Amino acid sequence: MTTEQNEQAQDLEQHATDTQADTEQVDVLVDGLQEQITQLEGDLKLEKARTANAVYEAQKSVERIQRESEKHKDTVLEKFAKELLESVDNLERAIQAAGEDNAIVEGVQLTLKSLLNKKKKFGVVEADTTNGFNADLHQAVGIDPTAKADQIGNVLQKGYTLNGRLLRPAMVMVGA
Repeated sequence: MTTEQNEQAQDLEQHATDTQADTEQVDVLVDGLQEQITQLEGDLKLEKARTANAVYEAQKSVERIQRESEKHKDTVLEKFAKELLESVDNLERAIQAAGEDNAIVEGVQLTLKSLLNKKKKFGVVEADTTNGFNADLHQAVGIDPTAKADQIGNVLQKGYTLNGRLLRPAMVMVGA
């Protein structure tokens, strides 16, 4: 029986050695998996940061494009409005030169009124010349001896603003 006991003891030792080897392999696998989890968590954080940065950059790009679009729209509107001012001036001169009794004058007056209404609709407004000289809105081109000091005596050409910005200064004669 000793042989049998020796064999059982050897089997138990072998089994203990196998179990210990299996435990060490499992520990190695668990450590490797823990390292992979740590690596993947770090990669996930990095990708989240990159995604957040990309979203931020996209939002900033949209805002910049909207600002540029508005600026371009304002520039185009300003150029168009300046071109229309010459037509307004010419219609006003035609009305002054023709007098009041002509039927054509009535048509020109209606055309001028329509054009002025369209200008006003898009923010083009005549610069104020009733409250005295303002260098931001008026361009003094001469002295009017009949006007009081710093008051506008004669308006040679009307000035206009577009949404509060000067489009064309009024050309005026100012009192000394």
